[in-house]
Amino acid sequence: MTAADLPPEPPWWTPPKNSGPRRSLTRAAILAAARPILRAEGVDGLSMRRLATELGTGPASLYAHVANKDELLDLLFDQVVGEIALPEPDPARWREQFTALWTEAHETLMDNGDIARVSLGKVPLGPNAMRAAETMVVILTGAGIPAQPVAWALDAVPLYVAASAVENAIGVAQARAGNPPEEHYARVGAYFATLSPAHYPLMSTMARELAEGGRTERFAFGLDLLVRGLESHITPRR
Repeated sequence: MTAADLPPEPPWWTPPKNSGPRRSLTRAAILAAARPILRAEGVDGLSMRRLATELGTGPASLYAHVANKDELLDLLFDQVVGEIALPEPDPARWREQFTALWTEAHETLMDNGDIARVSLGKVPLGPNAMRAAETMVVILTGAGIPAQPVAWALDAVPLYVAASAVENAIGVAQARAGNPPEEHYARVGAYFATLSPAHYPLMSTMARELAEGGRTERFAFGLDLLVRGLESHITPRR
C-alpha cells in the first residue's frame, strides 16, 4: 500500500513536506518519535514540547509539519489504523470478515496506549480510517444489509471497539499506579455473591455469571451481539 493508493487527506491537515539538505525533520520522523511516548504514557503524556525534546529540536520546529497536538493525535490515530489488515470482501464470509476486522482493530488500538480516545467525539477522516470504513461498508452491503443500518453501524461498531480499547488502557494505567483492575473486579465479584434475593431476586442468582469471563471473551460477546443485530436487517433474497 502506497500513499498514492490511499484517499486524499482532510484538507485542513498540514500538508506533508519533503525533507531537504537542511531539513531532517519530517512528519514521518515526528510520528515515529511520538509512538513510543504514546505507548508508554498515553495521550496525556504526549506533548509537543516533550516530542521536540525527543527529536532534539524546539517545539516551534514541529509546527511546520503538525499544526498542534490535536492534529498530531489525528495523524497518529490514522497511522495506527493503517496497520490493521483489511480483507478482500467476500459476501459469503461477511460475518467472519467483520469479526476478524474489528477484533484486529481492537488489538491494534490496545497496543498503542489510549490512542482510541482520539476517535471518541469525532469522526476519524484520515485516509486509512476512510479506507477501513469503505471496506466495512462493502462487507456489510455485500451481505445484503440496507444502507441506513450500514451507515449507523459505521458509528456504533467503532464506538464499541474504541470504548473497549480505552477501558483496557485505563486498566493498564491503574496497574502501573499500583491499583491492578483484577483486585477491583475481585471485589465486585465478591459483592455480587452477597446480593440480597429480597432486593435483587434475579441478579442474586447470577453471581457466578456476572463475574465470569475475561476481557477477550466479553469483547467477543459484544461483537457477536453487533453481528447478530446487523444480520437482523438482511432482507431475504427471493
